[in-house]
Amino acid sequence: MRPQASVFQPRDPDYAARVRASFGRQPAMSLIGARIVAVEPGLVEIELPHRDDLTQQHGYIHGGIVGMIADNAGGFAANSLVSAEASVLTVEYKLNLLAPAAGERLVACGEVVRAGRTLIVTRADVFAVQNGQWNLCATMQQTIMVLPGKTERTD
Repeated sequence: MRPQASVFQPRDPDYAARVRASFGRQPAMSLIGARIVAVEPGLVEIELPHRDDLTQQHGYIHGGIVGMIADNAGGFAANSLVSAEASVLTVEYKLNLLAPAAGERLVACGEVVRAGRTLIVTRADVFAVQNGQWNLCATMQQTIMVLPGKTERTD
């Protein structure tokens, strides 16, 4: 059973604004056209519209791009639970590509499984959405390291 948002309490009352600002400082997300569509304590959803320049030779969104949005959904879900004086960094993830990433858009739903003081374990599911149908195309498990006192760049 998946955790509900109420299971986790953020350490920063302004977590949602901080998460959105951090996301905005990632040129890679801007490059591919991804955007955050939901932020709750321990939960983040990222949407990516289909673009031909993000596809591989069969016309599906490239697996590297799928991994990229899964990593960010899980990472920002973790980020929503740390203090304002901390940041997070992915230390590993395992991605299973389950079906072609073919659709009008991809949606990555990241959630915290366990929030420790030093390590946070997350998972993310990525769905290819076509004509209102959601098809699970990838699933990821991830370990995030909390970096106390390490602020992000602001340029």
